[in-house]
Amino acid sequence: MHKLAQLDQRYVWHPFTQMRDWAKHEPIVLTRGKGAVLQDVHGGKYLDANASIWTNLHGHNHPKINAAIKRQLGKVAHTSALGFANEPAARLAERLVKAAKRPLRKVFFSDNGSTALEVALKLSYEFSRRSGRSRQPKFLSLEGGYHGDTVGAVSLGHIDLFHRAYKGLLFKSDKVMAPYCYRCPFNRAKPDREDARLTRRCNWECVGKVEAKLKRKKYAAFVVEPRVQGAAGMIAHPEGWLKRVAELVRGSGAQIIADEVMTGFGRTGTMFAGQKEKVTPDFLCVAKGLTGGYLPMAATLTTQDVFDAFLGEYGEFKTFFHGHSFTGNQLGAAAALANLDILQSAASKKKRRALEKLLRGELALLWSLPNVGDVRQEGLVAGVELVADWRTREGFPLKEQVGIRVCEAMARRGVLTRPIGNVVPLLPPYCTTQAQLCKMVRVLRESIAEVLG
Repeated sequence: MHKLAQLDQRYVWHPFTQMRDWAKHEPIVLTRGKGAVLQDVHGGKYLDANASIWTNLHGHNHPKINAAIKRQLGKVAHTSALGFANEPAARLAERLVKAAKRPLRKVFFSDNGSTALEVALKLSYEFSRRSGRSRQPKFLSLEGGYHGDTVGAVSLGHIDLFHRAYKGLLFKSDKVMAPYCYRCPFNRAKPDREDARLTRRCNWECVGKVEAKLKRKKYAAFVVEPRVQGAAGMIAHPEGWLKRVAELVRGSGAQIIADEVMTGFGRTGTMFAGQKEKVTPDFLCVAKGLTGGYLPMAATLTTQDVFDAFLGEYGEFKTFFHGHSFTGNQLGAAAALANLDILQSAASKKKRRALEKLLRGELALLWSLPNVGDVRQEGLVAGVELVADWRTREGFPLKEQVGIRVCEAMARRGVLTRPIGNVVPLLPPYCTTQAQLCKMVRVLRESIAEVLG
């Protein structure tokens, strides 16, 4: 075993990982990257098929982002945002506001997706109190929702496997049915070898459930991952659901908190996923791809009305008492500005459209496998749900580790991704070549066949 692998196993505690299993084999220690390719300590090369946990947009070692960080490093790496401003953060805030469009006008920087949601939660809570809507504001989110790991963000989530251990720490939030067409109890369509969103037969009962909740209780905000629920299993929502629900939320007087930590920055096709259905939230939370996958940075965008609710004389103490040591960090902001330059270029947009089309065609080949239940794609986000039998949609028990075994088989073939239970995600970096994309899907197909026969 390589010395670095030994050091890792001796000292490092990995997230969302059963460390007893981790210690059973030599981990892949990654040391280099270029484009969509990563290299380990032994010289082995792998395609990064999940964009380094959904963060890397333009590939590793991108010359323009590298150069932007180096230029900023030659000036200053970090200064505090408490009492001081800096150029990269100011310019980035302007760019984000222009990309998000009105009424989003203000930007609060933080460190990661969890903190971006935490900021939105606190702001919405206090805004609801100050506007007289509620003395004890409540929040509504979707079944299977995941919005981060801080206590507030966990309280908004509804994945029991992740959250039940912390039940005693959490505040109560309400949940409502998610539009999971493949496993919807109201979908009367028989199993078919096609995306369940396209074959569904229902009366939008999922929308009706949201409407019923909003009629029974006043909420400060509805929290949603627009178009795709990531950690729930890359659950892509049917066309029109977001717009219908947003109208109901607005009609009830509640705010909308859009968790675009994974879906933002072109991942679903538009700059932000909500723009596909012309839904602009009261809070837009971004992270992951903000810096192109280079540095930890997040942002929460909100409206002038929310901002104004925190204005007052010093002695009124209406200040937003929340912050982070590295808020508005210059290196992160410099990387983010370069990322936006690349992302908004005509060449990048053209490349993403071509990759999305190719991915759709390649994924269609997976329907021939009896253990593929559903194939979901939204832009350059894909999730392949593995089942015991596609005709019954019976899932595999998690203890069988089907998703893990398939991803291990993929790694042996030079493609890296990480499963979500029995769902195998594919989120290729935007620099991925056509040949590399075809290899990602081919390796997935071969690995499913190897593990499940």
